[in-house]
Amino acid sequence: MTALDTGVPKAAPFTRLLAAEVRWVLRRPRTLVMLGLFALIPVLIAIGVRVADRQAGPGRGLIGAVAGNGLVLPVAAMTVALGLLLPLAVAMAAADAIAGEAAAGTLRGLLLAPVGRLRLVVVKASGVLVVAAAAVLALAVVGVLAGLLVVGGPPGQLVTLSGSTIGTTEALGRVTLVALWTVGQLAAVGAVALAVSAFTEHPLVVLAAVLGGLIIFGVLGAIPALDWLQPVLLTSGWTAGVDALRDPMPLDGLADATLRALWYLAAGAAVVVLRMLRRDA
Repeated sequence: MTALDTGVPKAAPFTRLLAAEVRWVLRRPRTLVMLGLFALIPVLIAIGVRVADRQAGPGRGLIGAVAGNGLVLPVAAMTVALGLLLPLAVAMAAADAIAGEAAAGTLRGLLLAPVGRLRLVVVKASGVLVVAAAAVLALAVVGVLAGLLVVGGPPGQLVTLSGSTIGTTEALGRVTLVALWTVGQLAAVGAVALAVSAFTEHPLVVLAAVLGGLIIFGVLGAIPALDWLQPVLLTSGWTAGVDALRDPMPLDGLADATLRALWYLAAGAAVVVLRMLRRDA
């Protein structure tokens, strides 16, 4: 006797659930607009650097290092966007994943469906991670293209912040490393945002809580008297991606930020799972 004959719904395959979630996330107009804006960021930086370089000469700091050195652009774009824009995009995706479903009344159907609460959490988390990866990919790919085509630089070389030069293959490898590291930081933000989203039916509450928390972390990290808080602040290592532009490349900052992100990821994931397992339909 089949599940249909007994009146028991047959559970959908996990891959089908995951594919449906990814399609739903990537087809939303706000996601497409957001990805377009992220792709526009490195283009605007490249044009601004090119214009400023012609009028007043190379600037200072990370953005100034982009002038005449196009392969610096993708790292600069990801570092700048990680300060606020990338976490905002991830928080929006997490808010829609659970709180948005609850507000629309569709979460009840998902909780009653023969899917399994744990699989549902994995599917929703995967959708948030896809948004994070797509946003970072847009910044990295368009950043490399805009850097090479608009900014230019030494043929086949990247001039590091240490003054040495490395080849294109190694430079692209470092850009890839920064992109993967950035996705890891955003995964931690997404886990915390999902945890907040599991406790409310209002997506704006998720955005306010996550962005407010990141702003508070940034303020606390800027106060010298509170240096002892740095190891527990998620945002304290978000400038470590710039280390990929040094030669030799220091790994301490990237490693510390990764371990910190893993801690937030584990804590957020545990809260989400416990909340969804106990949540009433």
